[in-house]
Amino acid sequence: MPTMNMLQAINNALDIAMAEDEKVICFGEDVGVFGGVFRATSHLQEKYGKSRCFNTPLVEQGIIGFANGLAAQGSVPVAEIQFADYIFPAFDQIVNESAKFRYRSGDLFNVGGLTIRTPYGGGIAGGLYHSQSPEAYFTHTPGLKVVVPRNPYQAKGLLLAAIRDPDPVLFLEPKRLYRASVGEVPQEDYQLPIGEAEVTKEGTDITLVGWGAQMEVIGKAVELAEEQGIACEVIDLRTLLPWDADTVVESVLKTGRLIVSHEAPLTGGFAGEIAATIQERCFLYLESPIARVTGLDTPFPLVLEKEYLPDHLKIFEAIRESVNF
Repeated sequence: MPTMNMLQAINNALDIAMAEDEKVICFGEDVGVFGGVFRATSHLQEKYGKSRCFNTPLVEQGIIGFANGLAAQGSVPVAEIQFADYIFPAFDQIVNESAKFRYRSGDLFNVGGLTIRTPYGGGIAGGLYHSQSPEAYFTHTPGLKVVVPRNPYQAKGLLLAAIRDPDPVLFLEPKRLYRASVGEVPQEDYQLPIGEAEVTKEGTDITLVGWGAQMEVIGKAVELAEEQGIACEVIDLRTLLPWDADTVVESVLKTGRLIVSHEAPLTGGFAGEIAATIQERCFLYLESPIARVTGLDTPFPLVLEKEYLPDHLKIFEAIRESVNF
């Protein structure tokens, strides 16, 4: 089985999808000959031509509006927003058009073939305009699916599933893992299920939930906890909309404790939705308050990035406080 980093796995998935279906079209800022700012679309224009992999103007609202039109006419657009921080000019097109096309027409027409790829999150010293985690804005939007891979194997399998999914999908790629995360990835075509969480480690004392790059950080915290005899169960949501509440509930009914960690700010972050759902369904089984370990309620800082990010030490301290409550 070949070894790939996350960028190579994403490129491989796009290559497979474009080879299989001539209706799959990739476009965005600098995705053509340049291969994208991170090189995720390298050689696709060379292989499939300028009509199926091409550059757009620097106008995010136009990119998604154009993608909606293509999808409504039967194409399978894979639109790239160069950084998730740039997605906000396209917010109206995504939440008012992409997400509502099927509903407003009574399914006479839809944009189910649409996939929006975008790098997100911190860890690359990108400062406030290249480090944000805007997932919570979109998880509030019925009609979308929101997917976040944590490694190359997931990136390929989930991206192929997203491109073939009957609903529009926002595919958030943790940019600090692009080259840092390396692993075995099957060369052949495969898909991973959207909407299903993965229990990456079983334990009996406390449940930890995260997604994307935060899973690696959670793993380091769990190692510290297990040195002190704390058995942690770890869940990677993989999909935030729809999120797999049943898997988390089943775990918390066993452990009685829950910590949720994400890079986005605390207030309005998706951890709040998870905490509310779990206390509704597991209240009498909880041994301690549900804890959130997140980014801060400030703009993303450049110089103080390490202080801002929820690292393994912050998560480990939350584990200790929960278990000793």
